[in-house]
Amino acid sequence: MTEKNSLNQTNYGAFTTLISIFFFWGFVAASNDILIPVFKKALDLSQFESQLISLAFYIAYTVGSVLYFVISSLLKRDILNLIGYRNGLALGLIISALGTLLFIPASNNASFPLLISGLFTVGLGFSLQQIAANPLAIQMGDPSKGNIRLSLAGGINNVGTTIGPVIVSFAIFGGLSSGDTTLNLESVQTPYLILGAAFVLAAILFKFSSVPDRIGDDSEEKGAGNILATLKYPQVVLGMIAIFLYVGVEVSTASNLPEFMKQKLGTSESSVAPFVSLFWASLMIGRWTSAAGAFNLTEKSKSILGLILPFAAFGIFLGVNWLAGNQMAQFFPYLGVVILLIVADKLSKGNPVNQIIIYSLLGILGLVVGIYATGMVSVFAFISVGLFCSTLWPCIFTLGVAGLGDKTNTASSLLIMMIMGGGFVSTAQGALASDNLLGIQHSYWIGVLCFSYLAFFAWRVNKKLKKQGISFDLQKGGGH
Repeated sequence: MTEKNSLNQTNYGAFTTLISIFFFWGFVAASNDILIPVFKKALDLSQFESQLISLAFYIAYTVGSVLYFVISSLLKRDILNLIGYRNGLALGLIISALGTLLFIPASNNASFPLLISGLFTVGLGFSLQQIAANPLAIQMGDPSKGNIRLSLAGGINNVGTTIGPVIVSFAIFGGLSSGDTTLNLESVQTPYLILGAAFVLAAILFKFSSVPDRIGDDSEEKGAGNILATLKYPQVVLGMIAIFLYVGVEVSTASNLPEFMKQKLGTSESSVAPFVSLFWASLMIGRWTSAAGAFNLTEKSKSILGLILPFAAFGIFLGVNWLAGNQMAQFFPYLGVVILLIVADKLSKGNPVNQIIIYSLLGILGLVVGIYATGMVSVFAFISVGLFCSTLWPCIFTLGVAGLGDKTNTASSLLIMMIMGGGFVSTAQGALASDNLLGIQHSYWIGVLCFSYLAFFAWRVNKKLKKQGISFDLQKGGGH
């Protein structure tokens, strides 16, 4: 009980340790967008086949969540409350580390099945980590600021997504924009084996950290694992669909970008990494903007921080790519879209319902511009989807588990299960990108449909939560 009550005040040391795990998720997820065009060319895959890389990685979240339910049911105890959150995080990291070992035979033998098996295993470990880490981040402090703490954690995630494509591309090509398209698949081993070693070290760190081991006491475990009881809450069902489509539009926009740039701009596989990096850096920019409200500062200080952080995040992107030898001037026009994001963040006032609606509408606008424009205008328009996806995960997650109490772990695992949308939607877009169907540019209409539902979700779940006596209208957690 003491530990649970202490969660009402944020322990920033423990919280910092917790959010370090978000870095790993980002590094691997974004690096997949470099592996897709590389293995597509090396193994002569179709665009649909290449998207199976995303499908294998993201379907692992569903399999992991199902296993979580099955094992919890057999034990008649929620796994995380049984073994503790710290052990759960450590176990998930060890599973992911085992997955990185498969990159050795996969690259040595140019084996596509082994590659996706390795990514599947890494994703399997990530699923357990996500089930534990997301509700912990929400509960480690004022619940009304849960979405903002998740935005801060997501900002760390996107440090990984920003540097992941750069490091993996450098490992494969020996550079980012040299024009060299020689594919050295064995070079894929190095960054992933280093990552595996980092997983093991992080597992040891979490085992002995001060991260809370529980977010409830034993009396609250009766409802955990009761899926049917949890699904009676409309915010959970609506949230599951929203997570599926949110991860879907985020992943499919990025993973199909290399093929779009190859077909429409003639960009080589070795030159696309900076743009993939900018897409994922855009999520970092958006999350850092929102995360200003997570700090215990005056309203004026939060407003100033909300202006500084997005440009600092953009600076990190520029710095990483400058070190890699890229021309920085080509990215400066994107600052105009960053300013638009800052305005949108101010308008949302940190309210998760407002953020989802405003950002979803801007995401639709970005996709429509990308579909009908040409050249770099299209590229930047599609990349801007990263900005407008940035805070949707924490907002959806916060609304999806709102007011669930002892059913929070079950709801969390149900939401994590729907991360599989990243694989299914990107694979569907890859199929629609065929020249005899929509073509690569118009295949992005699938993202418009995803954002349309997300705007509906925010409106609908807000009404449902109000009937349960839960309202975010007066929330001041945004602090902007």
